[in-house]
Amino acid sequence: MTHANEVLGVATPLASAALDASLGLHAVVATRSAARFPDGAQLRVEIPSVENPTAMAAVIAAADAHAITVHRVSQGSGAMLLTESELYEMSVMGADRGIEVNLFIGPREEFGVGGSVRSLEGRALSGHLRGLHQLRYAVEDVLRAVECGIRGFLIADPGLMELLAAMIYRSELPSDLVFKSSAVLAPSNPVSFRQLAQLGMTTINVPSDMTLEEIAEIRALDTTPIDLYMEAPDSLGGMVRGHELCEIVLVAAPLYAKYGLRNARAVYPAGHQVMSDVVENVREKVRRAAISLEWLARSGEEIALSEPGAKGIGVPVR
Repeated sequence: MTHANEVLGVATPLASAALDASLGLHAVVATRSAARFPDGAQLRVEIPSVENPTAMAAVIAAADAHAITVHRVSQGSGAMLLTESELYEMSVMGADRGIEVNLFIGPREEFGVGGSVRSLEGRALSGHLRGLHQLRYAVEDVLRAVECGIRGFLIADPGLMELLAAMIYRSELPSDLVFKSSAVLAPSNPVSFRQLAQLGMTTINVPSDMTLEEIAEIRALDTTPIDLYMEAPDSLGGMVRGHELCEIVLVAAPLYAKYGLRNARAVYPAGHQVMSDVVENVREKVRRAAISLEWLARSGEEIALSEPGAKGIGVPVR
């Protein structure tokens, strides 16, 4: 079979020399990334849309059954839609297993009373926070979850990230928080990627249809960990790329390989009315991750995976 190192040699010259001169960018080749997570690893595994303790327990059970490590679970409905006891329960599970629990922040515009976000062209506003009203609640959402032990947050509004970074600087929030940039902010060029990193995002979700060369362009400018859907939900294009894990991690490291699910019912905001869908979805996502890791093993490449609870993982505090 063709190994990954046989396909990582395609040059991608930038279109304009002016970019090189003005931005310090240069043509890159899709070669191996030398960047690593703080523990020296190249790869971590994320299961998204883990909406509540029941779903998290299902992820843990499925990961054990498939003998794989899940480093992060993320959630889309928002911390605001979990009770404090549910937040504590997820914190305990994460602390016990060394798994980051990364929760979306609310209330955000898609749950608000405005009409623009419900139009075809207005969907891009979905993660924004409208006015000081929503911004205040979003900050309170973070504070509430932190009190319950959560240390990972999914951010979809740059203004919120600026506020949270300032709060950490003033010691109003713990310094060990992990801020994951949402897929709704996904940057598709290296300068936009770097801007999010400079705001304080500690991992950044990029579009799932990025080529190896485009990923290499980002990595040439910034070493912040990349999140990439190896399988994307239908709403984000429905790409199925789990078999490409080897090539992608070699170029993108450090990488959170994220397993969404095509052809699955949307569940946000989740609750008991869609609990069976939530649980079955995450079980299948773990299975997809296991298949992807089998493809990685077939490649013959030695890829370093983080251990549970490794440095940089936002493991909750009990």
